[in-house]
Amino acid sequence: MTRREVLATADPLEAVEELTLRPKRLDEFVGQPELKEHLGIVLGAAKARGQAADHLLFAGPPGTGKTTMAGVVASEMGTNLRITSGPALVRAGDVAAVLADLVDGDVLFIDEVHRLARAVEEVLYPAMEDFQLDVVLGKGPAARSIRLDLPRFTLVGATTRTGLITGPLRDRFGFVARLDYYDAVDLEAIVLRSSGILGVPIEAGAAAEIARRSRGTPRIANRLLKRVRDFAEVRGDGKVTLSVAQKALALFGVDERGLDKLDRSVLSALCERFGGGPVGLTTLAVAVGEEPETVEDVYEPFLLQQGFLMRTPRGRVATSAAWTHIGLKPPPRPAPTPSLFEDT
Repeated sequence: MTRREVLATADPLEAVEELTLRPKRLDEFVGQPELKEHLGIVLGAAKARGQAADHLLFAGPPGTGKTTMAGVVASEMGTNLRITSGPALVRAGDVAAVLADLVDGDVLFIDEVHRLARAVEEVLYPAMEDFQLDVVLGKGPAARSIRLDLPRFTLVGATTRTGLITGPLRDRFGFVARLDYYDAVDLEAIVLRSSGILGVPIEAGAAAEIARRSRGTPRIANRLLKRVRDFAEVRGDGKVTLSVAQKALALFGVDERGLDKLDRSVLSALCERFGGGPVGLTTLAVAVGEEPETVEDVYEPFLLQQGFLMRTPRGRVATSAAWTHIGLKPPPRPAPTPSLFEDT
């Protein structure tokens, strides 16, 4: 489901809150200092020349600010932002219609750009490189192709899987950057900024606690802040203290390491049902009732980052930290097999 579809099906007030929490300018964006410096130079040079910025590709885990950064680019350049996604552009005519509707300097944001169809990519190549659109008139032997000039625009692509983007498309982006997971200090600053926008009275200790359990992701930090706010309003006096934050996060199933119910289900299945592994991805996904792609793309990266899981040629293996985290004793490691060439 794309972000547009999520916003369409979500509560309208929740959707408005999500939009208002997004920073509009580069100096409001918290974290990613190297990317901000590089992007500031790229956009500053383009504005000084009075030209549209080069096409930009942002890669990184979900929720780290790729869509937000596209909005920042449009704001910094003083232009309009047009939003679509790779799965929404099915036919060549779909992208042709989007491109024909652009005006000079517009920023076209394509989320999940790695999921573009090949026919759509073929239309994008001359559009990105020469700002021209190939249009086929007629059918059969009488068909002819003409090229239409397009306004100069900036294409901003976002992807969670850079390796799935074809080489010809990737090479047409003038600037490629990766957004990494955030550290606790930056996430705490994001929580404090968001709480100020939402009007939530919060203690510094509570903001640090929410940041510590946010899996290095601003989107999760803002989501947890809203749930803690709800808890404080219903079960308390509306003020978010450290104690209130801890009780709220425990109620919503987010433990001290940021693991939620499904994270712990993955570790429990791996340790209790399969003896710590190795076990294949499909088998593990069936055991927890999720799709293999969801386990691999959403849950595994954080478990790997935290040292709870290992990927091996034979399958997934739980580490000693995983056994300890779910309250089980790690099995003894097998004794190394003596070498025939060792001294006795």
